Amino acid sequence: MTALSPAQRLAGHVQHLLGDGPFLRPGGWTHMGAVICDASFHARCKYEATLRPRLLRLQTAWPDAATVRGFEARLATGDLAAVLNFHSSRKVATARAITDLLVAKGVDTRDDLQAWLDRQVNRAALRTVKGVGPKSVDYIGNLVGRSQVAVDAHLCAFAADAGVTGLRYEQLRAVYEEAAAILGHEQGGLEHAVWRYKSGAM
Repeated sequence: MTALSPAQRLAGHVQHLLGDGPFLRPGGWTHMGAVICDASFHARCKYEATLRPRLLRLQTAWPDAATVRGFEARLATGDLAAVLNFHSSRKVATARAITDLLVAKGVDTRDDLQAWLDRQVNRAALRTVKGVGPKSVDYIGNLVGRSQVAVDAHLCAFAADAGVTGLRYEQLRAVYEEAAAILGHEQGGLEHAVWRYKSGAM
């Protein structure tokens, strides 16, 4: 009997626990201030209860920050930590650094960023920002409408439950991508379904 591949084991685990779908991927944000803050502040917080309401508040308080340049202008005159009521100097610094990079690269809108991420050299440029790792780059893609797998602790735990362990980030991401293909799901939709299941958001 042929042993199942990691992707086949993961696909079977998905089907057993989550069913056949369809799994809808989240729409992300059109407001670039929200995109940048989501990417900068989401780690190690309860997203639905803690961060999402603050991002909605940001869009209302700073409607002109819908572009990167608009957000840059607001950062120059406003207090981001106060607007979000999220006082983390490290995460504020990450948001500022991402903003500075995107402005320098001529990226201003959601569509700009979605297209800009097509090139590996640009994804590598994002990785130069302190606090931005490979997962954050993939996550940012999903926030602007791409369909990618951003492997976080929830996805690692779900894979471990399926017996898929000991893989580096890129390897586990590839396993999820292959499992999505096996099951006929969008990568971003599968990722979000697993995240919701493991985070208790379902």
